[in-house]
Amino acid sequence: MKAGVVHGIEDIRYEDIETPKVEPGKVLVKIKYTGICGSDIPRVNQGTAHYTPIVLGHEFSGTVAEVGEGVTSVKAGDRVAGIPLVPCMKCEDCQKGNYSLCKHYDFIGSHSFGSYAEYVAVPEKNVVKFSDDVSFEQGAFFEPATVALHGLERTGYQGGKTVAILGGGTIGLLTMQWAKIFGAKKIVVFDIAEERLELAKRLGADAGINTLKENFMADAKALTDGKGYDYVFETAGNTITMKMAFELAANKAEICFIGTPTKELSFTVKEWENMNRKEFKLTGSWMSYSAPFPGHEWDLVAHYFATGDLKLDESFIFKTIPLSQIDTAFAMFKTPGTVKGKILIDSEA
Repeated sequence: MKAGVVHGIEDIRYEDIETPKVEPGKVLVKIKYTGICGSDIPRVNQGTAHYTPIVLGHEFSGTVAEVGEGVTSVKAGDRVAGIPLVPCMKCEDCQKGNYSLCKHYDFIGSHSFGSYAEYVAVPEKNVVKFSDDVSFEQGAFFEPATVALHGLERTGYQGGKTVAILGGGTIGLLTMQWAKIFGAKKIVVFDIAEERLELAKRLGADAGINTLKENFMADAKALTDGKGYDYVFETAGNTITMKMAFELAANKAEICFIGTPTKELSFTVKEWENMNRKEFKLTGSWMSYSAPFPGHEWDLVAHYFATGDLKLDESFIFKTIPLSQIDTAFAMFKTPGTVKGKILIDSEA
């Protein structure tokens, strides 16, 4: 089969490799789309892959081509999305159902060969079926959509309250939609790009706040009658928005950091004291799994994509690029600001 194989820094080649064999308990998936995840970019462009040669890719959709002995939950022809984590199921964290925290996990597309290829073989539990009402493009967004839902649920989220979403990127707008689906009283999205704020409102946000504007904080608090927000979800991993979360929080609020930080972060005494004075709760979120594996997050994505309540706006996808040109896709990321949205790799083009 053809695959995009990483051999070194900025060295990803479209070449022939052996098609995976279908072992007992495994499923062979014929790949349609794979989204380029932010974690894949340094693995290609900065040489941080765990080893080489390797086939990356973990945000994938496709159809079941063949099933191994003992597989009963899916059959050839089923439309499926990939579930990349392969927990050990034996450690203390796995036994508690905290699969994201497994210390001995495998991960499709980083530890083992992934979906920048025509086919990938995965354990039976690592695919989730979706209906004909769900597109293969949506199927490639299952993993980001579950990350957003998992982050929402890391708080004690309840409907009828005010929600701030910091960052209007893909994860932010998916988190916003989950908050809406589960009954938020008011949702406000914060970003520096007007087009992202307008998109947020089209997808259901009640308001958008441009944080580059003067006095934006006063405008933001005015939307809650000065009380602040009951839930704050930071999705950008940005130092500015992580500090902003503390100021936007209401008394007894709950804050979740979904975004992954990339720089050192420090708080002034006054900034940090917000936690004491407001008595808010702060937590983080990592991946998207719950018991029984892989978790209800994956079933809910399949359901709400099918009903149309969870929307994949066309602007979420920046470009769709054939697998044969995967090197050009990763080259785009070398110029900051070039890629505005998700790049999908089409393994059938």
